[in-house]
Amino acid sequence: MGLPSGTRMAKLQRWEAFGCFLLISCLLATSALALTDVEVAHIVRRQLMNFPPNDELPDEAEYEVKVNGTFANHRLKRAYIGLQALKKAIYSDPFNKTANWVGPDVCAYTGVFCAKALDDKNVDTVAGIDLNHADIAGHLPAELAMLTDLALFHLNSNRFCGIVPKTLSRLTLMFEFDISNNRFVGPFPEVVLTWPAVKYIDLRFNNFEGKVPPEIFEKPLDALFLNNNRFVSTIPETIGKSTVSVVTFANNKFEGCIPHSIGKMANLNEILFLNNKLAGCFPPEIGMLTNVTLFDVSSNNFVGSLPETIAGMKNVEFLDVSRNKLTGMVPESVCKLPKLSNFTYSGNYFQVEPNTCRLPSRKNIVLDGTDNCLADRPQQKSAKECQPVVSRPVDCSKDKCSRGSSPPKPPTPKPPVHPPPPPSPVPSPPPPVYSPPPPVYSPPPPPVHSPPPPVYSPPPPPPPVHSPPPPVHSPPPPSPVHSPPPPVRSPPPPPKLAIFLPPNLGFDYSSPPPPMFPGY
Repeated sequence: MGLPSGTRMAKLQRWEAFGCFLLISCLLATSALALTDVEVAHIVRRQLMNFPPNDELPDEAEYEVKVNGTFANHRLKRAYIGLQALKKAIYSDPFNKTANWVGPDVCAYTGVFCAKALDDKNVDTVAGIDLNHADIAGHLPAELAMLTDLALFHLNSNRFCGIVPKTLSRLTLMFEFDISNNRFVGPFPEVVLTWPAVKYIDLRFNNFEGKVPPEIFEKPLDALFLNNNRFVSTIPETIGKSTVSVVTFANNKFEGCIPHSIGKMANLNEILFLNNKLAGCFPPEIGMLTNVTLFDVSSNNFVGSLPETIAGMKNVEFLDVSRNKLTGMVPESVCKLPKLSNFTYSGNYFQVEPNTCRLPSRKNIVLDGTDNCLADRPQQKSAKECQPVVSRPVDCSKDKCSRGSSPPKPPTPKPPVHPPPPPSPVPSPPPPVYSPPPPVYSPPPPPVHSPPPPVYSPPPPPPPVHSPPPPVHSPPPPSPVHSPPPPVRSPPPPPKLAIFLPPNLGFDYSSPPPPMFPGY
């Protein structure tokens, strides 16, 4: 690329302060092969120096690279340029994954997969890049945007630093985007909002920060992993519009309430809120999550009592409300849920526990109520610990996080503005009747039994690829441990955006959870 122009140098100066933050963030992360201070500084500086002006990649970029060899088509030539830029942006490749990234045959590169172009079945193009678990150190160059047919991008468990370039908005066919377990920093990468076909986004185990844009929950996603970053945000009401089956907020700094709109998440199977700063009472609408199998809100600041509506979670298997400030009685209906196998409510201030929770009627069910304020039960809080909380219970009907679910009061008729008319033999009409509006919260609907997602079988060649999201594992609470949930299979995208990827990625492929950190 050569030395940066005056424009790029000006941009570099504007990024100087942020570059320092990139350096610090990269140094804080640990890895199997740690980078020195000088190496990380070099990686970050290389990315900042090579950003194009105004974050726009000019079409002339392909002429800035010396190309040797003959290409089958122009798209493979542009892919070659983008891949060479990525190789140049790599500082360390301990397993030599990119050693054979030489020459025009890009379809033979390790971790690069080609397929027929969607708009021309006679043209081969680069459709996927998979460099998972390669322990590569580097950054993402702006020239990656030249791989405009890229639908799958997997960088799970590497040592990439820096930010996600805005130029990637050109990758309009992106279907699966997994950059988890790296050292990316900066705000939420809003470039993902520009991809119309994306179904799977995995950002976990990085250092992204700031707010999560409400628009992300309006995307037709199957899975969204935000956990183990530095997000400081409320959870927007748009979550009710989300089509995800799995979403993780765990181990961030989310605050505020769980929105009432959560009850509209008809496709939801697993949701993880643990270890944030969420507070207030639970909205009654959580009982409308009839398809949820895993619901974890542990280690937050929730107060009040568990709503009786939680009995509407007919399919829940793992329910964890531990380490909050919940009081009152454990609802008996919760311990009777038909598929419940693990209910952890330890570390709260519950005062009453029904016999059903003490002596479950079914075998193979774990109920953990330790560290509460339950009389005649072992391993409970002392009276001194319980008194300040249980003596001032929270009335959830008045709590800002749960109120609004009960019917509002009817309006009071206003007195007439004008004086009444003089007496007349004609009787006056009766005063208007005010009917209260219907309740905002309705009881949970019956469970919907949907058939499993169809197996996508496009005409050969080649078959499609839908990488299931990595299994989600709950961090071990005091005693029970969450077992991994079932994999998520993405339904096929719309016909015009159907993604055709090579068979060697297939349904057996998955991006495993980051191996070097505890938690999800």
